[in-house]
Amino acid sequence: MSLGDRIMGQVANHLPLFLYMATFVYRFFFAALTLALLTVTAAAQPQTKKTEPPALGSSAEEGLRLVGQGRCRDALPILRKSAPVTADKPLKLKAGLATVRCGLMLNQTDAAVSALLWLNREFPKDPDVLYVTTHAYSDLSTRAALELANTAPLSTQARELNAESLESQGKWDEAASEYNAILQQQPSMPGIHYRIGRIILSKPSTATTGDDARKEFEAELAIDPRNAGAEYILGELSRQTEQWDDAIAHFTRASKLDVNFPDAFLGLGFSLNSTGRFAEAVPALEAVVKLQPGNPTGHYQLAIAYGRTGHKEQADREMNLFREASQQALKRSHGEEQPQAQPQ
Repeated sequence: MSLGDRIMGQVANHLPLFLYMATFVYRFFFAALTLALLTVTAAAQPQTKKTEPPALGSSAEEGLRLVGQGRCRDALPILRKSAPVTADKPLKLKAGLATVRCGLMLNQTDAAVSALLWLNREFPKDPDVLYVTTHAYSDLSTRAALELANTAPLSTQARELNAESLESQGKWDEAASEYNAILQQQPSMPGIHYRIGRIILSKPSTATTGDDARKEFEAELAIDPRNAGAEYILGELSRQTEQWDDAIAHFTRASKLDVNFPDAFLGLGFSLNSTGRFAEAVPALEAVVKLQPGNPTGHYQLAIAYGRTGHKEQADREMNLFREASQQALKRSHGEEQPQAQPQ
């Protein structure tokens, strides 16, 4: 595995879904959801004859009935009002899902998002809610991206979105070209040099890969001194070439900029151990195992630091945790089911 692969595995950002999948996702989502809603609407109908039909606009049942007839425009105002306050939980769930579907179909984003928020609050682990949430936000993201491309195709925002899509497809040169075009428009735009540096590390290594990437990350820090990711990667580049003092300086800054950055603390602790500064390494490595209890490397490095500072009992404990974490990691790599963790 190359240096770029190792670094990218630790700091890669989530990227937007491919725009070329938008049409398929959109059609599939609404076809599946429409079928589901028609099914649950029929099931929601009472089995006994009602003496009085529910008042129009006053009940979730009425809204679902209208949805079943393909009358989302009439149903949506009823569902928005009645679904969140319906006491019947199964009916509330069905009405909420129908609200999302109709809101998106009618391009009433506020209705769809509002329903998604309370559905996830009241049914946080329901598979239907999670499925609909995934596709709904994907659809909203795609709509916004298309609107941006249509209204401001040459803007830095549109170029960045396109570059991210190219990057996610592994089209490194095309993505870099877009990022460089952004810098021509806005030379001091934060984040762009960072992305170019990341692309350099993602491509097959050459004799100048490290130096080329370093220049980009240093340029990023000149624009945004608080970019913890850039500091971290610079630290990794120095660690790989055993430039320990430089690595320690970058890792220290990264860990201060982001106190929840376990890889920065691990890089710092490893570098301090490598230079014999074991007492200084202990706090950094303690932060690693606190943030990532299942990280075998963190436990191993902390065991070394404890052992070299005369804390034998703590060192033995960390070495045992290292073995346990290593076994769990091996099982995960083989796809084996994990036993429930035992309390320490």
